[in-house]
Amino acid sequence: MRPRGPVSRRVWGVLLLAAVFAALQLANVTGRDTPDTRNYLSYAMSLTGESKRGAATATIDYVCASRAERARRDQSVHVVRFHRPDPADEVLAECRKQEWAAVRPRLAAGQTGGHTVPYMSERFMAIFEARPGYPAFLAPFVLAFGVTWGLWAAGVVIAGAGGVLVFLILRTLSVPVPLALAGQALYYVLPCGTTAMRPMTEGLLMALTLAAVWGCALVLRAGRRRAGLTLVAASLAALFTVKHSQALFLGLCLAAAGAVIALRRHRRLRRHGSGPPPREVLALAAVGLAGAAATLVLARLLHYPSEADSLQDLLTDHFTRPDRARPWPEFWQLQGNFWVEWLRRQAWQPLFAAALAAGAWGAVRRGGAVGGFLVAAACTGILTQAGHPDINIWGERLIVLAWLLPVVGMPLLLEPVVRGGRVPLPVQGRPDRAGAVG
Repeated sequence: MRPRGPVSRRVWGVLLLAAVFAALQLANVTGRDTPDTRNYLSYAMSLTGESKRGAATATIDYVCASRAERARRDQSVHVVRFHRPDPADEVLAECRKQEWAAVRPRLAAGQTGGHTVPYMSERFMAIFEARPGYPAFLAPFVLAFGVTWGLWAAGVVIAGAGGVLVFLILRTLSVPVPLALAGQALYYVLPCGTTAMRPMTEGLLMALTLAAVWGCALVLRAGRRRAGLTLVAASLAALFTVKHSQALFLGLCLAAAGAVIALRRHRRLRRHGSGPPPREVLALAAVGLAGAAATLVLARLLHYPSEADSLQDLLTDHFTRPDRARPWPEFWQLQGNFWVEWLRRQAWQPLFAAALAAGAWGAVRRGGAVGGFLVAAACTGILTQAGHPDINIWGERLIVLAWLLPVVGMPLLLEPVVRGGRVPLPVQGRPDRAGAVG
C-alpha cells in the first residue's frame, strides 16, 4: 500500500514546475544585473571576507561582463551591425574604465566604511548599508559557486521558493491541485518570476510577503494559529533586514486589512445575534501593527535613512544635485503627475490593470478573510511605487509586488469552474440556492 501516493504526486508536480523554470533560466545566466546589483553584490563579497578593493574588482568584473554580453547579443541581431566585429572586448574595457573612475578616487579619499563599495556618495550608499538581509542571503551562494553562478543560483532559489509559496497558499485555501500548480506557473511566467531572477531585493521581498500571506491562511483556514502567527511575525522581521520600508508597508497593510475584516464581521454578528469576536483576524492585525511599530523604532535606533533622506534621494537624482528646499510640495506635484501618466499607459496596455481586477475579484469573492489579507499584501507594491514616483525606473520593478494579487487571486476566481465543471449563475434568493449550468 502507498497511502501517500497522491501527496508524492503533488510534491513531484511542484518540483517539476520549479525545475522547468530553473532550466529555462540557463538561457540567461548573465545580463540580468541592474545598477543596484553592484551595491548588493559588493556587500555580499564583504560578508565573505573579501577586501574592499577585492570586492570592487569582482563586482566591476561581473557588471562589465554582463554589459559586454548584452552588447554582443544586441549586435548579433542588429539589422545593420550584425556582421561587424564582436564589440564585447571594447565594451568590457570601457565599462571597467568608467566604473573604476568612480570607485578608485573614493577609495583613495578614505570612503571605505561600511560593507558596500563606494560607487556613489556615502549618503547614497547608506541606503544599501541598511539592507543587510539580501547580501547575507547571497553570500553563501557567491562563496560556493563564484559570482556569476552564485547570483544565478540564488535567483533560482528565490524565484523557485516564491512559486512554491503560491502553491502552498492555494492548497491551504483548499484550491484543487491543478489550479494550485497553475498559480505556481503564473508566478514564474508573469513579471514576478522575471523580477525575482534579477540580483536585487524584489525577489526576496516577494517570497517573504508570500510567506506572510501563507501565515494568514494557516491561521484562518488551517486552524494553525501559533504556526501562522509565528510565520507572519518572522516574515516581517526578515523583511526588516532586507528592506525596512517593505516591513513597514506590509505591517500597516495587514493591520488595516485585519481592522476592516474584523469590523465587518462584528457588524455581521450584531445583525445576526451575539457571537465570539473574530480573534484570529484581530491577532493577525495586532502582529502587523506590532511589526510596523517595531520597524519604526528599530529604524530610528539604528539611524537608518529616513523618509526625508529617501525624498531628497528621489528629487536630487541620488544626491548628485543640491537638496531641495521644499521637497514635499514638489513630491506631491510629482505624485499627481506620475499617476496620471501611469493610468494613461495602463489604458493603452491594460493587461496589468485587468489582471489586478481579476485577481482582486477572485481574492475577495473566493478567498474570504485570507483574500482580504492578500489584497493588503499586494497593496504594498502600490505603496512602494507611490514612494518612488519615477516613471523611468526600469521594468516597473517597484510595483511588482502587486502582481501577487492576480497570481493567487486568478486561480481562486477559476476554482468553481474547475472544481464543479460548471459555471455558477447569479439568481435571486439565498446564495446557497444559486443554480449552475454545465
